[in-house]
Amino acid sequence: MNSIGCMKRPVMIAGVQVPEKNGQEDFSISDLCAEFGVTARALRFYEDEGLIAPRRQGLARIYSHRDRARLAWILRGKRVGFSLSDIREMIDLYDVGDGRKSQQKVTIQKCMDRIAFLSDQRRDIDEAISELTDFISMLDGKKR
Repeated sequence: MNSIGCMKRPVMIAGVQVPEKNGQEDFSISDLCAEFGVTARALRFYEDEGLIAPRRQGLARIYSHRDRARLAWILRGKRVGFSLSDIREMIDLYDVGDGRKSQQKVTIQKCMDRIAFLSDQRRDIDEAISELTDFISMLDGKKR
């Protein structure tokens, strides 16, 4: 709740609800692992792939708000089935300098393409279920 007793809206990054950081500027690998439910190995992989770029302080990785937001995009993209290449393209467009118009346009098109693919896949799955159900009925000698 805020100071006047109203419920605060959840903090969202790329559609993923994340806890507020109350002015925290930097995040450790353990902070992000706990916050997003990922492993340190996954974060190091995303770093190796050039998707996030923490700075180093000795051997420690220090993640910024930018890294945190990019991680939210990565996880959302993975959840809906985008490739790392697609995710990289969408999040890298943030820096183009056109008010994120290119990022929005490309992301919308990729989302529409993904929806079409998943709709086709759902139709194929529904047809396979129907065919299997009919086959079971035939084998049972019953109509289901």
